[in-house]
Amino acid sequence: MTEEEKQEVAAFRFSIIHDLIGAHKLEYGEQEKLLKEKCARQWIIPHSPRTSIGKSTILSWIQAYLANGKSIQSLYPRGRCDNGKSRRYDEETCLALIRLRKEMPALSVPNFIKEVKAKKLLPPGKELKQTTLYRFFHQEGIMREKPLSGMDRRKFEAELPNDMWQSDVMHGPKLDSGGQRLRKTYLIAFIDDHSRLITHGRFYPAESLVCFIQAFEQALLIRGLPRKLYVDNGAAYRSKQLEFTCASLGIALIHAKPYSPQGKGKIERFFRTVRSQFLSCFKGTSLNDINQAFDIWLRQEYQKRIHSSTGEPPFKRFTSHMECIRCAPRDLSDHFRKTVRRRVNKDRTVTINNRLFEAPVELIGKRVELLYHENKPELVEIRMGEKSLGSLQQIDLHVNCRVKRDKNCQIELTAQESAPETGQLWEDI
Repeated sequence: MTEEEKQEVAAFRFSIIHDLIGAHKLEYGEQEKLLKEKCARQWIIPHSPRTSIGKSTILSWIQAYLANGKSIQSLYPRGRCDNGKSRRYDEETCLALIRLRKEMPALSVPNFIKEVKAKKLLPPGKELKQTTLYRFFHQEGIMREKPLSGMDRRKFEAELPNDMWQSDVMHGPKLDSGGQRLRKTYLIAFIDDHSRLITHGRFYPAESLVCFIQAFEQALLIRGLPRKLYVDNGAAYRSKQLEFTCASLGIALIHAKPYSPQGKGKIERFFRTVRSQFLSCFKGTSLNDINQAFDIWLRQEYQKRIHSSTGEPPFKRFTSHMECIRCAPRDLSDHFRKTVRRRVNKDRTVTINNRLFEAPVELIGKRVELLYHENKPELVEIRMGEKSLGSLQQIDLHVNCRVKRDKNCQIELTAQESAPETGQLWEDI
């Protein structure tokens, strides 16, 4: 399993256990109730055909996470002891089960097993279990779909500041962003569910993952770490990098149900306020103009004005419980780095996004981890195991052309490079 796949599994496991290890102590019986709810649900588990999770499995994840100092690496999957062994039926049996399921699509799994036994579709000595058959049906996409029920929507509010943030993107006006033509802008904003405080809001030239990560990092630096982040299902919000970053910071990343904007009512209501009270009066022409004006409007009007739902100004309501705020760690930017694994080539080079970097001689032929920010790809840290080996330098091919090496790998510059003055005439040497 690759590093990215392990990170995806670890982030999923954290999303399962986050409300069982949160800052608030659960009342008697609440933990057991949460465990039963999680065990009763059907899940889409990354890189696994399973759709359900057992109580003992969830408890083992909690124990591993707490025993290792709440390290996200403790939730990485371990290799199976039965790798290479077949865990499915033979091909003829599979085809027979698929054929029968298509003939009887509404039949329940227990009755389906009775039908299989009556038709003698299994080889002698083979047993058909319900869990195995459920998993097989889900893999083949022939599981009977449950009928849709009415949606139970209820108004809610987080109990304390930074319990939950909502975030979304609003399409803004077309403005001058330094180019020859006008470009569309996008407002990326985060709202605290309890106080309605805008923890960060800014217009960007795109709604890409890079822009969202920049906005999210600024929000964490200014307002601390939330326990939950409630977002949409856009491409930026579904990225594995964002999911792993949130998990490593102890933030549960929660996605709204598709085609259900009602769940993000607070941030949508704020966007309506922006359109009616800010954009209607804005007269600037550039991206810089709108961000300066928006910052002033946000600090002097919105944050200090009494909110109609809470009866208090957002800034006052947020700061009335400062003891609940988790400050961002000093190495916050490191949590936003992307991790890739590479093998150092014989010429000491490693490649990231078509950029060549030079690694130490002793790492030739070894597998290493490279950590970097996508918006700063020239700054790369190299690691081997849990040990950091410093930063890599980008290769200058012209300098390497003027370097020679002796038998002991000692580097010497050529006469041209070691000349006392670059402008000195060669006939004077």
